[in-house]
Order: sequence, then structure tokens, then C-alpha cells
Amino acid sequence: MDNSRRTALRGIVGGSAALMAAAAGGSSILAQEARKPELVVGGGVAAGRHEIVPLPFNPAKLKDLSEKLISNHHGRNYAGAVRNLNKVEETLAAVTKDTSAYEVAGLRRAELTFTNSIIYHEHYFANLGGDGKINGAIAKLIGDTYGSIGKWEELFIATAMSLGGGSGWTVLDYNFHTNELRTYWADHHTLGLAYGKPLLVLDMFEHAYQLDFGPNHAKYIEAYFVNINYDEVNRRLEQAMAAAKAMR
Repeated sequence: MDNSRRTALRGIVGGSAALMAAAAGGSSILAQEARKPELVVGGGVAAGRHEIVPLPFNPAKLKDLSEKLISNHHGRNYAGAVRNLNKVEETLAAVTKDTSAYEVAGLRRAELTFTNSIIYHEHYFANLGGDGKINGAIAKLIGDTYGSIGKWEELFIATAMSLGGGSGWTVLDYNFHTNELRTYWADHHTLGLAYGKPLLVLDMFEHAYQLDFGPNHAKYIEAYFVNINYDEVNRRLEQAMAAAKAMR
């Protein structure tokens, strides 16, 4: 770990935010077993048929992040979001003109919460399992955008530290609206970039680190950085650049 990253981790004071129990805890009255996906015309998955994606790496082989932490996070929090979204979508399918606006609003709020939780969690787990060594096109683009990789790391860490003790995500996104690389803060699961591709995702909900690190989210961020899979980040960047080109 370089000195700039260590300095950033030690020098930034974490903030706090409220935790949404159903999304973070992975269990609620909406929870149910995930089933095999049912494809629909035009692609995608039928409502209520989302499937849990397995971890793309052996959790016992991560550095400084325990197998128990990762397995619990995946099996409870992420899997809970999948089960909950399936139930919410099934309930939404039964909505009629007589369903109250209050009920519909609650369902739509839950739908967005669990959908984004799934998307961010799947990106988060998929960008772990590497050696933490930045390489390829993402290294050049970060350097061109932020002046240096160290400067970007400092900003990314500062953003993550601001969420420590609370709930949210730190995301390196490709912004399709401005066609640029940006680091964003996402509050809970519902406030994030409207038009972009997540390239690197860091879960800053307490469940992502408390089991191993207690309240020491700085140590968790340090461990996260040494496990980043930049080959996956480069794959996402390639997808984003191709999509941006097609939209011009």
C-alpha cells in the first residue's frame, strides 16, 4: 500500500448515515427463496424470477477479508435483496386500478431499493478477487482524468470514509451524460448516478466490514484495495466506451 493511500485513510474522519434494515440485513417479511430465471421476449428476466449469482472467486483466498465476512455478506445481504425483489415484483404484478397510491408508492420504493442493491452488490463482488494492482486502460484513463492514480485514490478513499459508520456506496462511474470518468457517492441504494456504468464499486454499509473490522472502516478500505480485480474493471470500461460510442 502506497503512502498516499495510507495517509488518506488515516487523515479522513468518517461520517454516519441511517441504515435501511430490510436492504442491509438481507432478511425481511418480503424474503423468499430465489428461483430459476424465466427469460422474457427481448431479453431480461421475468418479474419475480431473479437468480442469485454465485461469488466469482474463492472467498477463502482474499487478503485481509475473511471468508466468513464475504460469505455472510453474499448469502445474507445480497441474496436477501434478490429474494425481496422477487417478492416485490410478484406483488407489483397484482396491482390494479383499485390498489391505493400509498401501497404502490411503497412497492415502487422497495423495487428500486432492491434492484439497485442487487446491481451494486453484483458489481462489488465481481470487482474483488484480484491482486489490487491497477493496469490497462483504466490506469491510463484515471491518470488522464485525475492527474495521477494517487490523486484518484485519495478522492475515492475520502468519499468512502465519508460513508463510514452509515450506509451507502462509493462508485467509480463512467458518466454517459458527460462522457467522462467520475467518482460518486451513493446514499443507501436509491440515490446514485442516473445515467452511467459502474466501473468500480465499494460497499460502505456496515455489514460489509463490521464482522472483521468492527467500526474501523479505514482498515476495511485498505483491505478492499489490495483485493481489487482490475481486469474486471477494465472489462467494464471497455463495455462503457463501446456503449458511449454507439450512443453518439
